[in-house]
Amino acid sequence: MDAGEISWLEAVILGVVQGLTEFLPISSSAHILIVSQLLGWEDPGAAFTAVTQIGTEIAVLIYFRRDIVRIVRAWWLSLPSIRDRHSPAWTNVDAKMGWFVIVGSIPIVVLGLTFSHQIETAARNLYLVAVVLIVFGIVLGIADKLGEKVKTLDKLTLRDGVLFGFGQALALIPGVSRSGATITAGLALGYTREAAARYSFLLAIPAVLGSGAYEATRLNSAQSVSWGPTLLATVVAAVIGYSVIAWLLRWISTHSFTPFVVYRIALGSLVLILLSAGVLTT
Repeated sequence: MDAGEISWLEAVILGVVQGLTEFLPISSSAHILIVSQLLGWEDPGAAFTAVTQIGTEIAVLIYFRRDIVRIVRAWWLSLPSIRDRHSPAWTNVDAKMGWFVIVGSIPIVVLGLTFSHQIETAARNLYLVAVVLIVFGIVLGIADKLGEKVKTLDKLTLRDGVLFGFGQALALIPGVSRSGATITAGLALGYTREAAARYSFLLAIPAVLGSGAYEATRLNSAQSVSWGPTLLATVVAAVIGYSVIAWLLRWISTHSFTPFVVYRIALGSLVLILLSAGVLTT
């Protein structure tokens, strides 16, 4: 479903929601759906959400700019000797990270294109979103509790990079949370909270920028869409998203994900109650 017409006020509020929730393991797409309904607004659609996510990815590019430049440079320099198993492509940590991000992005690209219609229609059902919030909140809690949390990113392997990627692909379902699913995968694989979060943010860059660019071309053909409010929401999301990244990485260095687990379960339960009471509709 393409984005509907968005007012300037809606753009600011939805941009704030996107910025606050994109990097927390609580699902930005679910919050945009829920907030829109509670305020009596039309569902802005998957396309609007995808484009505003470009704003939060700009925050990632700025925050991790030194890491990204180092990784891209090492990856590029490793290309001429990629066939040699002892080359920097397979021994340099940054070069390997570049390859792992590329390979880890394949699952979400393939599944996103294959199930694009279902993602933009049937999956945007609030009953499904509520259940997914609860279930994946519990899964996050279990992974955080039982995960060994000993591996750092220099221990990342190709297998783990792919598994991270399949975790990210689950976020195609509204309510899962891109960061939440990827972090959960990392915790289950034994990575530290900070390592799982950092890789989650880096892994999202190709997928989100690609998805946003693709959806932007579709927005351009939708007569009811105004670019002004959409771009405003994107800028707001970028500014707030940057602050959230900095805060989250500090938080998880000394705290668990339990508050987010409790919040997801509480929010999902509340949505189910509001749906049953007719306050929200599917």
